[in-house]
Amino acid sequence: MRESIHLYFMSIAEAVATRATCDRAHVGVLIVRDKNILATGFNGSISGDDHCDKVGHMMVDNHCVRTIHAEINAVLQAAKNGTAIKGADIYVTTFPCWECFKVLANAGIKNIYFKDEYRVNMTVLDVARKLGVKFYKVDESLHDKVISFGVFK
Repeated sequence: MRESIHLYFMSIAEAVATRATCDRAHVGVLIVRDKNILATGFNGSISGDDHCDKVGHMMVDNHCVRTIHAEINAVLQAAKNGTAIKGADIYVTTFPCWECFKVLANAGIKNIYFKDEYRVNMTVLDVARKLGVKFYKVDESLHDKVISFGVFK
């Protein structure tokens, strides 16, 4: 049986996550428009700098600040390559944090597909509703479907 487009893209995001260099979380991202991959990202250090998995974490308030989150790395990759992402969709292996959500919303991402409900932030959902950004949970048990996440008007 042919895999659904959502499971296909999420499986690619999971493969991208294997490149993460911070062992506190392996997160992968795919930015997509019209079923075409525009950019990918994983959590890791600044290009050319030391990685957490080699030299350890740089912890501030229980967060590793050596790491750039996967969502931001994907937006940066698109910018570096001159790829417009306004109106694109994003597939991310975990629910985006507040900082990443702000970047995605300002970049013009309108649909966020995620797999894991890690640290779901109600502020993110409230602001998403206000801005018209929609969240969808990709669940393998649903096979070819995704479910809306949060309450949207």
